[in-house]
Amino acid sequence: MRNLIVDVTPLKAEASFRRLWVGGALSSLGSRMTTFAVVLQVYQITGSSAAVGAVGLATLVPTLVMGLIGGSLADAVDRRKLVLVTGSSMAVVSLLFAAQALAGNENVWPLYVLTTVQSLLFAVDGPARRTFVPRLLPKDLLPAGLTLQMLAFHASVLLGPSLGGVLAAAGGVKICYIIDALTFFAALYGVFRLPPMRVEGTSSPPGIRSIWEGLRYVGHNKIVAGAMLSDLSATVLAMPFAILPALNDARFGGSPTTLGLLNAAPAVGGVLAMTLSGPVGGATRKGTWLLGAGAVWGTALACLGLTGHLWLALTLLIVAGAADSTAVVLRGSIVQMSIPDEFRGRTTSVDFVVGSGGPHLGNFRGGMVASATTPSVSLLTGGLSSIAAIALIALCFPALRRYGTSADPAPGSDPDPGQPSNGENVSVGDPK
Repeated sequence: MRNLIVDVTPLKAEASFRRLWVGGALSSLGSRMTTFAVVLQVYQITGSSAAVGAVGLATLVPTLVMGLIGGSLADAVDRRKLVLVTGSSMAVVSLLFAAQALAGNENVWPLYVLTTVQSLLFAVDGPARRTFVPRLLPKDLLPAGLTLQMLAFHASVLLGPSLGGVLAAAGGVKICYIIDALTFFAALYGVFRLPPMRVEGTSSPPGIRSIWEGLRYVGHNKIVAGAMLSDLSATVLAMPFAILPALNDARFGGSPTTLGLLNAAPAVGGVLAMTLSGPVGGATRKGTWLLGAGAVWGTALACLGLTGHLWLALTLLIVAGAADSTAVVLRGSIVQMSIPDEFRGRTTSVDFVVGSGGPHLGNFRGGMVASATTPSVSLLTGGLSSIAAIALIALCFPALRRYGTSADPAPGSDPDPGQPSNGENVSVGDPK
């Protein structure tokens, strides 16, 4: 059982990581409550689903625009100081959310403006924060550390909206906003106690040239590029959430309760996978595991399009969620252990943009195909396309497929895609 349960060694071994993780877990819970509260408040003001959908647009566009710029900044300055500035600014935005709710705001535009500002700040904050864990933990503990962060994320996805609903019903959405602002202090404390996080190696002045160098580096590093493409193949081709309402109507009676279960099932799978993640953390063939997890994701969603039994649909979504969270941890481990610190911010920002933009594009694809055909066709074609893409990545990026079969490549190396990876890796040590 010890080998099966999530490895908590990073929490015991490194006090800085422990503070960072606890603060990030609390802050992630607060973020989910605010996300729920914004959607609820927009709908209460307008009664429009289109207005609610525009909240997603106010989140996506700033993330895509600022994501790469954030990585360029993270590779030019002390990342700890950068995150203290962005985290403090996001705390102020949360307080402004609370202020407009306390003032009885009945206009929707302040919510869009605050959401946009918060997303711009997070697009700079996120890539910089993701550079901390590889600097704090040795290579052998990095997968376990990323697993613990993913466990906290999925727990917040499950608990945040539910807790937000209870609090909003008891005292209004302002309670959610106030609690979110308070959780920022826990996250900021964890960052404040970190040592300086200046770039190791040659720092690059922020700007267009720095961003371009980062994109070139990702494109030339076959392991990193293959890992990111594996994420895109899963999210862009087979994201299921936009299809679930129509699938629920067509197959399972259309009850809101049933739809809630379908939407929660992937997060349940994520929590289970991260809780029972011992074998993943100790896996040596991480590239093979990553590709296998992508294939399981696609297979589960393709099968979801064929079933008419609710229990089986929930099981398949749980399996898909478990595969997705496993792939995220493996991809993070592979990417972070395959890059030098001087490119860490820019590479992480590309990964951040891929991880943020891919699901939105995938839900758009899934909804359009489901509208033009049926939910089943959308799920089946998406799942099968995802499987085919994973097979193509395995064929075109053998360096990724073989990652971990011998010594891991040194950060910054670009192994010949036709040759086995080799070289020594150095010890390398995402909340809100």
